[in-house]
Amino acid sequence: MQLSKAEEQLMKYLWKLEKAFMKDLLDAFPEPKPATTTVATLLKRMADKGFIAYTLYGKSREYYPLVKKTDYFSKHVNGLIKNFFNDSASQFASFFTSETNLSTSELEELKKIVDQELLKKQK
Repeated sequence: MQLSKAEEQLMKYLWKLEKAFMKDLLDAFPEPKPATTTVATLLKRMADKGFIAYTLYGKSREYYPLVKKTDYFSKHVNGLIKNFFNDSASQFASFFTSETNLSTSELEELKKIVDQELLKKQK
């Protein structure tokens, strides 16, 4: 199951805050801020999908993520590679490096990351 774009945006704020009340989440949004009812609806859907939970303090709810940011995005990237690049990481890397207008320094940084991962796997 995945999040809608609006849910994903709200989830990013919750990942950053780690725990948050409705007011904290509303404060995280830039102007114009969404309606409280809109955020409440998104939170309910996200809880129903199993992405977040909350602790009750009287009538207030403190929300927290149940899914780690890295796990969520890892699943998306792996799905992207599987669905659009024939399950080939090298096809994905080729597309990514040639179609994203990366600078020389960004490509060199990517190369360092790949080289470090190769060293880890060879040990």
